[in-house]
Amino acid sequence: MDFCLLFAAFFPPDESSEFASKDTVDVHDLIRRSQAGDSAALAVLYQVFSGSIYRYMVFRAPSPADAEDLTAEVFIRVVEGLSSYQITQAPFEAWLYRIASARIADFYRRDRRNPQSELSDIVADSEPLPEERVIQQELLETVRAALRQLSDEHQTILILRFVERKSHEEVAAILSKSMTAVKSAQHRALHQLTTLLGSDQKIRHYLRGHND
Repeated sequence: MDFCLLFAAFFPPDESSEFASKDTVDVHDLIRRSQAGDSAALAVLYQVFSGSIYRYMVFRAPSPADAEDLTAEVFIRVVEGLSSYQITQAPFEAWLYRIASARIADFYRRDRRNPQSELSDIVADSEPLPEERVIQQELLETVRAALRQLSDEHQTILILRFVERKSHEEVAAILSKSMTAVKSAQHRALHQLTTLLGSDQKIRHYLRGHND
């Protein structure tokens, strides 16, 4: 199963300024300025990293609304904890994803809602959606439901690799693991996800359509 194609169908490469900003801003300088009370620097940090955290949450939370709320929670925690944050060799994103992972865990502990509610709400909306969008929503929910059956680490690795399109080296730095460990974990995660999704005819049909 072509997971790059599958995930790209839901989140095509982003050409927005967010990704350009990651390459052009001095993150450490922004952190220091934010710690000194520079609200403009803090706003830039949010602009640079909020999109990645939101996409991470979209795959792990039951609905886009929950993903938005959880993303907001992450950055509230960032503001609260930034004064004690220590710049190290680990990327700033490593801290953000640890906060995001903790927020997801808290969310499911406090709120055992039906993960299928998002799709039913969309379909029941008074404005009918185009057929292709409905199909994509169904497939997205299928993929997300399968992902939620994986371990927290495996979910994070797959999202970072196939949604955020980060290299093995970048993922290893974020998770404080060796590249060998990340590659091995990715292999196991893909095998598990393939087993979970392999019999789903909608997924197979959708991938064949995108390969034409």
